[in-house]
Amino acid sequence: MATGNNVVLFGQAGAGKSSLVNLMAGKNVASTSSDMRSCTLHWQEYPIQFGGKSYRVFDTVGLEEPQLGIAHYLDIVENAYKLIQYLENRGGIDLLLFCMRAGRLTTTLQTNYRLFHEFLCDKKVPIVVVITYLENEVGEMDAWWKRNEDIFREREVHVNGHACITAIKSNYPKRYEESHNMIHKLVNEFTAEGQKEAWKGGDNVFVSFIRRLKELLVGKKKSRFTRKKDVVVSCLTKRCGLSPDVAKQLADRIKNDEGNYLTSRFR
Repeated sequence: MATGNNVVLFGQAGAGKSSLVNLMAGKNVASTSSDMRSCTLHWQEYPIQFGGKSYRVFDTVGLEEPQLGIAHYLDIVENAYKLIQYLENRGGIDLLLFCMRAGRLTTTLQTNYRLFHEFLCDKKVPIVVVITYLENEVGEMDAWWKRNEDIFREREVHVNGHACITAIKSNYPKRYEESHNMIHKLVNEFTAEGQKEAWKGGDNVFVSFIRRLKELLVGKKKSRFTRKKDVVVSCLTKRCGLSPDVAKQLADRIKNDEGNYLTSRFR
C-alpha cells in the first residue's frame, strides 16, 4: 500500500499545471511542454515532499476549447475507470486542484469542474481552485478572486479554497515565493490528518459517472437508440477494461437508458 496523500491536478492546456507541479515541488520535476494527448484522461504521477509530508500529484488532461465532440467525452469514459481504479489501489483521492488561467470562467472551465468534482468524484473530495498567471496583477494577487468570487458562486462552481498565484520565478521572485507558500498551506490544510477519509471510487461510482455523463451530453431525455445487452458488455470489457462479470452487472443497471445511448456511439 502506497503512503502519502493523493492530489489530482486538472485543467485545460496552457493553464500552467506543470509549472504548478514544479512550484509545489520547489524544483523542476515536470516538463512544461504540452506533449500529453488532450483527448484522454492520461495522467503523470509526481512524488512530492514538503512540510515533512509526502504527496503524490496526478497531473491529468482536462477538456479543451472550442466545442467538444461526443468522441472526446467517450475517450474520457474509456479512461475514467482506469484512473479511479489506479487511485483506489493507492489510498483514494484526498484533494482536487482545479488549475485555471486568470480570465473568464468559460463554459469549458465549468464543464471541467463538473466532470472532475461532481461526476468523477461525486462531490466527495475537497477542491481548491488555483488561478495562475497573476504576476502582473495590480496590488495583491488575491484581488483577482475578490473581483470574480461572485461569478463562481452564480455559476455554481463551489470550491473549498482558492489560491491566486504565479508560477513564474525569474522576474517575480517575491510573488513566486508567496505563491509557493500559499500552495503548500492549502494542500496541507485540505489533506490534514483526520480532516476527512480519502475518497475511493469503484464500480458503483463508475455507474453513476456514466449516468451523469450521459445527462451532461444529451440531457435527461431518454435516448432514442436501442441496442442489446451483449453489445454493452462488449463495450465495457474492450473499452474500459472491466472484467466480464462486472461488465454484465454494470450493463444490467444501465442498458435501459444510459447504455442505449453509449452503445450507439461505441462502434
